[in-house]
Amino acid sequence: MGYLHAGHLSLVQRARRLAGRKGRVVVSIYVNPTQFGPNEDFTRYPRDLARDLARCRAAGVDVVFAPRDAEMYPGKNSFSTYVVEESLARGLEGKSRPSHFRGVTTIVAKLFNIVRPTFAVFGAKDYQQGAIIKRMVSDLNFPVRMVVAPTHREPDGLAMSSRNKYLEGGLRTQALALWRAIQKTRAALRGKKQLSAAGLKKDLKNLIEREPAARVDYVEFFDPDTLSPVSQVKRGTHLALAVFIGKTRLIDNARL
Repeated sequence: MGYLHAGHLSLVQRARRLAGRKGRVVVSIYVNPTQFGPNEDFTRYPRDLARDLARCRAAGVDVVFAPRDAEMYPGKNSFSTYVVEESLARGLEGKSRPSHFRGVTTIVAKLFNIVRPTFAVFGAKDYQQGAIIKRMVSDLNFPVRMVVAPTHREPDGLAMSSRNKYLEGGLRTQALALWRAIQKTRAALRGKKQLSAAGLKKDLKNLIEREPAARVDYVEFFDPDTLSPVSQVKRGTHLALAVFIGKTRLIDNARL
């Protein structure tokens, strides 16, 4: 959705390796209105297309596709078709943001149909999104190979995100609570066959909310393939977090 950072540019590098020197790398930049809820940050989401174009040019991108809303959603009365994934989208982000993934799958389907890529590279920070788009590609026979690249982090562990721009003053330091929660869980699991998910959730909520501006939306442990919650956490379980730091909602995840 633009306001590109080093994590986005790592996806460009991955795409270039897949495409080769003679292939074309396309970056789509579009803040998609249908994936934002009514009280979310659509109007203030960071935007700087000139900056993004300069970064794409420096990274060797061949094409930037930056459509306008009128091109993607031509009129309220003339757009009424949406793509909905009905299994993987139920929990986690889908539970907290009920209309979010309908917007994501619809816009990605449209981008795939317009650009017609051989490969599509997404970041692992949005783990559930990657799983849902993979399912959509499989279920609807899109002729594209999905690649999910690792999350890029700042030197102190904070997952790179365009929304990090909102973290002013002490909020930036408080946001490290998400990374500390991941590290604490990994440490707790060392040498153990399994641990109670309920107990870990309570511990992580307490850890995160020691920060005065932090409020946990969810902490969830789940099977990485089905996204189904688990009651016992063991090696290979996936952890996902959504936390408000002030008014900024951040997400992170990790395989344990």
